[in-house]
Amino acid sequence: MGAVIGRHLIPTLARRRSRNIAAVAPQLRKAVVALGPPFVKLSQVVASSPGLFPAPISDALRDLLDDAPPVPFPPIRAAVEAALGRPLEDAFTTFEETPLAAASVAQVHEATARDGRRVVVKVLRPDVEAQFLTDLRLLRVVARGASRLSRSARVINPVAVVDDVVLQLRRELDMGLEAQSMERFSANLRAFGSNGSVRVPAVHHDLCGPRVLTMERVDGIKVDDVVRLNLTGLDLKGLLRAGVRAWIESALQHRFFHGDVHAGNLFVDTQGRVVFVDFGIVGQLDEATADIVRRGVVALLHDRDFQTVADCLVELGANLGYGLDVTRAAAAIQRLAEPLLDMPISEIDYQEVFLSAVRQAAAKGVQVPASLVLLIKQILYFERYAKLVAPDYDILSDTFLIEFLLDESPTP
Repeated sequence: MGAVIGRHLIPTLARRRSRNIAAVAPQLRKAVVALGPPFVKLSQVVASSPGLFPAPISDALRDLLDDAPPVPFPPIRAAVEAALGRPLEDAFTTFEETPLAAASVAQVHEATARDGRRVVVKVLRPDVEAQFLTDLRLLRVVARGASRLSRSARVINPVAVVDDVVLQLRRELDMGLEAQSMERFSANLRAFGSNGSVRVPAVHHDLCGPRVLTMERVDGIKVDDVVRLNLTGLDLKGLLRAGVRAWIESALQHRFFHGDVHAGNLFVDTQGRVVFVDFGIVGQLDEATADIVRRGVVALLHDRDFQTVADCLVELGANLGYGLDVTRAAAAIQRLAEPLLDMPISEIDYQEVFLSAVRQAAAKGVQVPASLVLLIKQILYFERYAKLVAPDYDILSDTFLIEFLLDESPTP
């Protein structure tokens, strides 16, 4: 890791006139790519949340969401043929050599099955396992160092973040698990609530293997491509509400949720439906944790009972640090959150809110509970999309998103 930092960052920092974020950002991107998949995964939080991180850094890292350096085609062909046990031409009539998207763990190619089905084929990078083991050791060193050296870093619980990355990357190395996750999430959508405008691509099991996942080809527009979305004439605010509600339902009702809703994994299809793709990372909550989070969400967004919010955080394992009891924590949460609950999202300066919260929490030694790390990451993604497609949306006071938690029938 030291060699990578020395090669990509030190020369830029050494030039006095280049000691600014805009100059460092491109070199930081190169360093992240060189450091491997776990570091790319961590960079996705930054890339999808420019309100919380400097814009030059977010912009430089954004294309890593689904545009990492691709693997040449010959190893991809070999991997697909090994997984399916037959020549590529026996399974597909067409197979695009240039990937549709390339990420840190796998890349995706468009293809046509022998029976005419239009599909996409997700293939693990051939060397990802070996690189994965090396990178994790480096990532743990970084997390432990950050926890020791920075009170602000301790607030966001970097060790828990890394533990989450470790767990999820292990799952991502098995395409069979991802196929199961896709079908489980889809079945949950159909089993409860009103989710007709949200869907998941179908899995084609006859063209799958441990390192290859073939699924239905979905034509659509990324959720952050505002220019193209506006040209569709669709109700973008309505689609945003439907997608967010479906995700909240998946987490708090079914306790199984998509754990990586960055812009490359959410589309609006040609029928005007929100499509969740790429289920390599999923989250699961046990019943006790889900119950606490449900109570906390209702207390915050519906009842505005900040004492209950603080109680729930403690039940989840939040470390309140020193000089801060639950009552004082509730007052601090109220001071921070109450002014935001009725504001349209465009008027909320999330970067300032986040930095203020971190400063206050760091001063008291507060640490976010590990069980909330993956949930918070997804909320940051949705915050960005809401600002892009519906800046006048007062998302925090929209009870449609949590009506199923109130034992009421949701309405469109």
